[in-house]
Amino acid sequence: MTPETPRDVPWVARYLRRLRVCDAAVLAYAILGTHLVWFGARSPDVASTHRFGVSYLLVSVGLWVVWMVSLSLNDTREPRVLGDGGEEYQRVVLASFRVFGVVAIVAFLAQEQLGRGYLAVAFPVGTVGLVISRWMWRKYLHLQRRDGRWGQRVLLVGDQDDVCALAAELRRRPESGLRIVGACVPQLAGAGPLPDGALPVLGDVTQVQAVAEASGARAVAVTASRGVPPAVLRRIGWSLEGTGIDLLVAPALTNVAGPRIHVRPMAGLPLLHVEEPRLPRGGQLLKTTFDVGGSLALIALLSPVLLAVALAVRVSGPGGVFYRQARIGRGGTTFRVWKFRSMRADADRELQALLAAQGRADQPLFKVEDDPRITPVGHFIRKYSLDELPQLFNVLAGDMSLVGPRPQRAEEVALYDDVAERRLLAKPGMTGLWQVSGRSDLPWEEAVRLDLYYVENWSFTVDLVLLWRTVFTVARASGAY
Repeated sequence: MTPETPRDVPWVARYLRRLRVCDAAVLAYAILGTHLVWFGARSPDVASTHRFGVSYLLVSVGLWVVWMVSLSLNDTREPRVLGDGGEEYQRVVLASFRVFGVVAIVAFLAQEQLGRGYLAVAFPVGTVGLVISRWMWRKYLHLQRRDGRWGQRVLLVGDQDDVCALAAELRRRPESGLRIVGACVPQLAGAGPLPDGALPVLGDVTQVQAVAEASGARAVAVTASRGVPPAVLRRIGWSLEGTGIDLLVAPALTNVAGPRIHVRPMAGLPLLHVEEPRLPRGGQLLKTTFDVGGSLALIALLSPVLLAVALAVRVSGPGGVFYRQARIGRGGTTFRVWKFRSMRADADRELQALLAAQGRADQPLFKVEDDPRITPVGHFIRKYSLDELPQLFNVLAGDMSLVGPRPQRAEEVALYDDVAERRLLAKPGMTGLWQVSGRSDLPWEEAVRLDLYYVENWSFTVDLVLLWRTVFTVARASGAY
């Protein structure tokens, strides 16, 4: 496929225009739609404010303009935040809350009583609509990038092992949009690819600018390497000034992102301040409140499904409806997890023999492919994760969370190394980053990496995104056995 022209990258301008038009349409639907629902076809004199007698139609148009301006002032369409991470959604929500705050302050200072019901409907509908719209556009962007379009050509710089590791990570996530053109290494040992066999060496670290321009790279990613000391990195940055080529620096500290990282300028140096992986008190209260409220709401909403599955399991054969098993929770505490029974009675006695037969007995992920112990009903409820619905009561009891690392048995935890043990810093969850990224199809090392990333970088926005992704993961029924 022919790469796009590196200098103008026309897809960025097109994508931003589409976002702007879609934002305008969503807000028009939310504000003007609420206006029509709330006030109907009343005359301007009737549908007007109390103190100044301004038509609510004019108020709606003004609110639409202010909201659109707020989205622009809060850089919600900045290319840097599009396509990955939760910052785009956070900016959209923050811009919306600021509009609400401005309207409330102006109404208070003017002693004007705006329609509370009108505002109480317009703001939530508009905010949720914006977030859903951005999510849909992001999925479209990811689809384009997986097909090799709408990306940014990037040149890697650093020691051989470091650039190979970074290249492997970027290839694993094509939706990031970073398409590798080659690498510059500290010492050229001759032309040819690096050890991974697919990464050509295009020059050394003194030729970064020339190589980037010749290869059409739009970004240069420098890894933390001994071969790229601060003086060399500084010169690379100077050489790229005015070229329109972005400079990205990949720190040696991996799997840490989001609110834990702050840049602290000290003694003229931009130092990264990395906070401990812990939930602040406000975050703990928010997560606990959301878990309790969310589990109660889901239990009420899914009660017909719970009853239907319980009946199906009961008539499927001998054995109880529920299966209870000891699992390890936060801090190494033990609790009993609830599930609908999906296997024949006394299935645990056969587990070790099946694991040994498949060569999985020494891995801390006790999953058996084509498990003969699963009942016909069990196959169905496992495929769509219905067997895990009783864990909502574990969430309500405080043993689990709606989102978190996968809860595991004591025998699995006993096989943890010091890295995997950090999964126990958070409550286990019904769903999580591991579950929405492939479930049982993922190797143990990848499952640990994903769970650790969640533990190290928790945010409420991440929980909401993972819950949303869980719906589609369960519907696809991939990786479940």
